[in-house]
Amino acid sequence: MIKAFLFDLDGTLIDSTEPIVQGFCDASQALGLPCPSRDLILELIGYPLDFMFARLGVSDDQIPAIIKAYKESYAKSYLAGTTLKAGCDEALLLAKNTGAKIAAVTTKTSKYSRILLEHLGVGDYFDTIIGRDDVERPKPDKEPVQKALLTLGEEPKTALMIGDTMMDALSAKAAGAMAFGVLCGYGKEKDLKEHCDYVFADTLAAVKFALKNH
Repeated sequence: MIKAFLFDLDGTLIDSTEPIVQGFCDASQALGLPCPSRDLILELIGYPLDFMFARLGVSDDQIPAIIKAYKESYAKSYLAGTTLKAGCDEALLLAKNTGAKIAAVTTKTSKYSRILLEHLGVGDYFDTIIGRDDVERPKPDKEPVQKALLTLGEEPKTALMIGDTMMDALSAKAAGAMAFGVLCGYGKEKDLKEHCDYVFADTLAAVKFALKNH
């Protein structure tokens, strides 16, 4: 029986594409840099901001300033520009009704994540939120999943991580938990199939399978 459901946010439970893309463009322009292509940004969603900007060619000395500019832009639009992905309200309710504990494990900050989930009407489902600001080593390191389970008081062997990128799976596996992948987000199907126990079309399908088979 699964006693802890851990969910990634971007691409798994929420669609925050537009505020993220706009934030990257605004931040780049604020520093006099060209706006990155939309496709490049989407390929990197799920990684920490410093990694994303570095991969987009921003120099190390500019990273702190461009992250600050990104957060300023994101703060203006993320509530209005983010939606709950189809079926995720039902998925969270089904998981919660089993008596399992629920966590969000994300590379967003806890501050934005809590406000966002409350705004979307699903904040009460979550027993804890582990964000980028809560760990030294973000996903794909095992630390975020380990910290979530420690906070929940649950063991890895009865925990399931559901996410849309291989970083979610790698973090879960390194911590000793199960990993389900979903195709409704930003990750590549071949990467998910390589690293996850199972891969599903969306989060609701993943939760239903978990409840039926585990």
